[in-house]
Amino acid sequence: MKPEIIVVTAAYGSSKVAELGGQSALLPLIKQAGADGVEIRRELFSAEDLSQLPALGQAITRQGLSACYSVPETLYLADGALNPHLAQFLSEAQQIGAQQLKLSLGHFIDLHTTALAAVLTASPVKLVVENDQTTDCKLAPMQRFFHQVRDAALPLEMTFDMANWRWTGEDARLAAQQLSHYVGYVHVKTAVPHRDSFRAIALDDSPEDWRALLHALPADAPRGIEFPLEGADLLAVTRHYVDLLRAR
Repeated sequence: MKPEIIVVTAAYGSSKVAELGGQSALLPLIKQAGADGVEIRRELFSAEDLSQLPALGQAITRQGLSACYSVPETLYLADGALNPHLAQFLSEAQQIGAQQLKLSLGHFIDLHTTALAAVLTASPVKLVVENDQTTDCKLAPMQRFFHQVRDAALPLEMTFDMANWRWTGEDARLAAQQLSHYVGYVHVKTAVPHRDSFRAIALDDSPEDWRALLHALPADAPRGIEFPLEGADLLAVTRHYVDLLRAR
């Protein structure tokens, strides 16, 4: 079975998204490019947009797309406490018809099993926890978190960002070996050194063997295009990468 291909709206850049009329305006393009779904980003919303989530959900449904909802917050706060807004974020995800809510891990100390289970089981939306670019998401804490999640039988999975391991200074192939059985969503991305950090680049420009890393991850996990989608013909660019990822 071919994997589901999801286009992350942020791949077009925040200024381009605003220029085109917001995330809802991208839905026809994403559908025409042959994608199966869209990842909606909360950071690209205005306060007014947040009041229009049901309408966005209807627009996504009209296009026949699945949805993931990404919130730029962590599951655990700096003091290790469970994010008190988790239920709110799950509710927002449900309003747009999203199957998944994506957060990054944050400063994990204790699972807070009872509280976390209560929030997750009350929602039809699945939580997918991502490795971000901070030291909180190095391989060791991610392993410890998902081992405890497995032992507690909690209904959540991992979003494996292929490039973020560059920022944490770790081997993405090793991370895939250790974490692949927890992965329910893949952020396809590659990055190269840039000044004192890294920057994401399009797959065609990558010197890395991104295909080998992708093949080390579950073949049935949805694949999200999060690298830059740029060019005069955004439909053609998007369709090219949708086709490329569906073939791999």
